[in-house]
Amino acid sequence: MKYSTDETPWTAELEELRRAELYRVMPSVKQMPGRTIAVNEKIAINFSSNNYLGLAGHPDIAQAFVDCVTRYGAGSTASRLIAGNTEPHRALESFIAGWKGTEAALVFGSGYQANVGILSTLAGEGDLIVSDELNHASIIDGCRLSKARVMIYPHLDLSGLESILRLSGFRRRLVVTESIFSMDGDCAPLKEIDYLCRRWGALLMVDEAHATGVRGPQGQGLAAEHGVTPEIQMGTLGKAAGTSGAYVAGSRALVDLLTNKCRSLIYTTAAPPGIVGAALAALKIIVSPEGDRRRAQLKENTLKFYRAMNPGPGGLSGPSHIVPVRIGDSRKTVRVSEACLEQGIFAHGIRFPTVPEGTARLRFTLMSDHTEEDIIMAASVLENAMSMVEPTERTGKICL
Repeated sequence: MKYSTDETPWTAELEELRRAELYRVMPSVKQMPGRTIAVNEKIAINFSSNNYLGLAGHPDIAQAFVDCVTRYGAGSTASRLIAGNTEPHRALESFIAGWKGTEAALVFGSGYQANVGILSTLAGEGDLIVSDELNHASIIDGCRLSKARVMIYPHLDLSGLESILRLSGFRRRLVVTESIFSMDGDCAPLKEIDYLCRRWGALLMVDEAHATGVRGPQGQGLAAEHGVTPEIQMGTLGKAAGTSGAYVAGSRALVDLLTNKCRSLIYTTAAPPGIVGAALAALKIIVSPEGDRRRAQLKENTLKFYRAMNPGPGGLSGPSHIVPVRIGDSRKTVRVSEACLEQGIFAHGIRFPTVPEGTARLRFTLMSDHTEEDIIMAASVLENAMSMVEPTERTGKICL
């Protein structure tokens, strides 16, 4: 069957996305790796970045990238198990293991690659994976690719988690959760989850993507802040570290098994040495006094943002530097986001399927680089953008 230039096998599906206000277009970004960004030729204060500590433009990290490219070339030329296991890769893994206090660590090209590979490798037939209902898409896909039985517990519901862990007949149980949830900014009760895992003989995997570098002593993450040591500690290098990639830290046996069986590690070219060297430079800053100062500033900015958005008693703080402003309807969310951008604030609208239907939102993320003026402006612009939506279309009080 042949199609005209105006019709393809995917035309109807794309039209359905447009009708549902779920069609996406990649914005044209001229990256400025600090607090400002140019989006579709509009310069704005960036409240949609994962660059939480402002390290993406740090001169020492950029120089480390240049030095590694000069010495090792632009690409790693092969997979890790063939010819891509360069000195920067080994140095980064050694540093991460020491920083996290584990026997070993393993670096992946991305957080998605890590989660998909870890879960599909560690769980198989006869096993049970227990996953929070709001876990990241990469965790969901890793569960799907495993041959284990997968059971979902209601978000942060400890009784729901325990009711699943009570079930018998499985060779191995593995509980997986984010520490700071990427779309809601709330924090998993890791102490309680860890207790339940130990009580019922389950392994614990924690995705620290949005806590790495930001929370815990020397930015080790929320688990370290809570005094918890999961068997499987995953984190990313493309957020607070300002570079790219991901890691898993744990026992030597864990890393050796993944090295031998993890398909998303084995069957792909290794991350470029320049990126790996830059990530190592970023982690060295994260564990230094400069990292402490940046974390303190991020914490202060987060507190200021909550106060600006919801002043008065009872609204002075929140769980993390990720602040969702829920609007609900996808079309309204896009309109408010566009109105914010026109007034100099970039706060991207998040819609289904990234978040559940009916929970579309603007997702504000704080950076240590934001100034008090930026924060006050963001609150004012959001209020004004919401007022531009016709009264019959508004959803009422902004819910932080």
